[in-house]
Amino acid sequence: MTEPAWVAGVVVIPLVGALIAVLAGRRAAPIAVVTAVGAAVAAAALVRQIARDGVVEHAVGGWAAPLGIALRADGLSALFVAAVAVVGTAAIVYALAHPGTPHRFHAAWLLGWAGLAALAVSADAFNLYVALELLTLAGATLVALASEAAALRAALRYILLALAGSLAYLFGVVLLYAAHATLELSALGAAVTPGPVTAVAIAAMVAGLALKSALFPLHGWLPPAYAGAPAASAVVLAGLLGKASFLVLVRLWFEVVPPSLRPDAGLLLGVLGAAGALWGAVLALRQTRLRRLLAYSSVGQLGYLFLVFPLGTGPALAGAVYLVLAHAAAKAALFMAAGSIERACGSDELGALRGLAPRMPLTFLTIGLAGLTLMGLPPSGGFVAKWLLLGASLETGQWWWAIVLVVGGFLAAAYVFRVLRLAFLPAAGAAAIARAPRGAELPALALALVSLGLGLAAAPPLALLGAGP
Repeated sequence: MTEPAWVAGVVVIPLVGALIAVLAGRRAAPIAVVTAVGAAVAAAALVRQIARDGVVEHAVGGWAAPLGIALRADGLSALFVAAVAVVGTAAIVYALAHPGTPHRFHAAWLLGWAGLAALAVSADAFNLYVALELLTLAGATLVALASEAAALRAALRYILLALAGSLAYLFGVVLLYAAHATLELSALGAAVTPGPVTAVAIAAMVAGLALKSALFPLHGWLPPAYAGAPAASAVVLAGLLGKASFLVLVRLWFEVVPPSLRPDAGLLLGVLGAAGALWGAVLALRQTRLRRLLAYSSVGQLGYLFLVFPLGTGPALAGAVYLVLAHAAAKAALFMAAGSIERACGSDELGALRGLAPRMPLTFLTIGLAGLTLMGLPPSGGFVAKWLLLGASLETGQWWWAIVLVVGGFLAAAYVFRVLRLAFLPAAGAAAIARAPRGAELPALALALVSLGLGLAAAPPLALLGAGP
C-alpha cells in the first residue's frame, strides 16, 4: 500500500470489517479485534504522514473530482481519525469484557467507524452526506440493539430526526450544485457568493447539521438514545458519533460559507450553544439515573462547541476541536464506568451508588479523572480546550461567552461531585454487588488517562491541527 492510500485505508478497513462481521454473525468478535488493529495502524500511518508532509490528497481509483471520489486529509482529519481509533479500539475491548453485549454490536460499530473515517477525509459535500447516512444507519442500529421498548422508541426517534437533518443538508447540497456545478469543498469556497440561493442553501445545511448535532433546543432525541442503548453502544454514541455532524458543520463554515454571512448566523449558533451548555448542565443535576445524567451532560458539553462560530478565530477553532477530542475520551470512559456500575448493581439509579467507591475503586477513579475534562480543570484536555475558547472570547471582546464557560464549569463540577459524593457515603446496608469485569474497567481508566494526557501533552496535537491551510 502506498502512503497516499492510507487515506482510503482508514475507511476501507473498517468498512470491509463491518461486512465480514455481518456474515460472521455470533463469531464477529475476532473480526472486530483484527479490524480495529488494522484500522488503528492505518490511522497512525495517516497521522504520521500528515505530521510530516501536511495535507494529503488521494483520488480513489485514479479518478479525480468531479468524476471520481476525492479524499483529502489535513490536521483536523488526522486528529479525528486518531480519536476514532483510540476510543473505537477501547470500545471493542470493553464490549468483549462487558457481559451481555449483543454480538451485532461489532458489525454496527465497525460500520460507524467507517462512516466517521469517511467523514474525516471526504473532500466534497455529497460524500459528506453519504458518510452522514452511514452514521445514521449505524447509530440507529446501536441504539436498537437493546431490544427493549424504550430503546426501540429511542432508535425510531433517532433515525427519523437524523433523516430529517440529512434531508435538509442534502437540499442545501442540491442548491449549491445547481448554482455552481461543483461539490468539492475548496471549489465551492472559491465559487460561492452571497445571494438568496446561497443563503437558503447554507441555512438548510446548517439547520440539518444542528439537528443532527443535538444543538439546543433540538436535543430531545439524544438523552433517550444514550440512556436506552446497550452499554457498549452508548460508549461510541456519546464518545464519537455525537461529534460527527459538528465537524461537518465546521468544514462547511470555514471552507464554504461566505464571510459576509457568518456574523449573524454565528451569533445565533453561539446563543443556542450557550443555552444548551447551561440547560444541559442544569438538567444533568436533576437526574436520578447515572446514564441520563451523562446524556444531559453531553447536551451541555456539545453546546460549548458552538461558541466557535461567533468567535471565529484560529484559537477558538483549535479549542473547539480539542474539546471534541478530550470529550470523546472522557465521555466514553464515563459511559463505560456507568455500564460497569449498572452491571454490578443491576441498576444505574444514583441511590444505588452509596458505598460503591471502596468496592469499585478503578471505576470511581475513572469517573473522577474523566470528570476533570467535563469541569474544565487542569491538567485535563478539557482545561486546554476551554482555556483556548475563553482566551478567544476575551481577545475578541466577546466576554459574555467566557461567563458561559465559567458558569458551565461550576455546574459540571456540581453534578460530577454529586456522583462521587454518593459513592463515598456509607451504604445503608451491605447489598450484594456483582464484581465488575476488570477487562471492562481497564479500558475506561485508559481513556480517562488519555483525556488527562491531552492536557499534559497538548503541544503535538495542537501543532498537528495547524497542518494544512
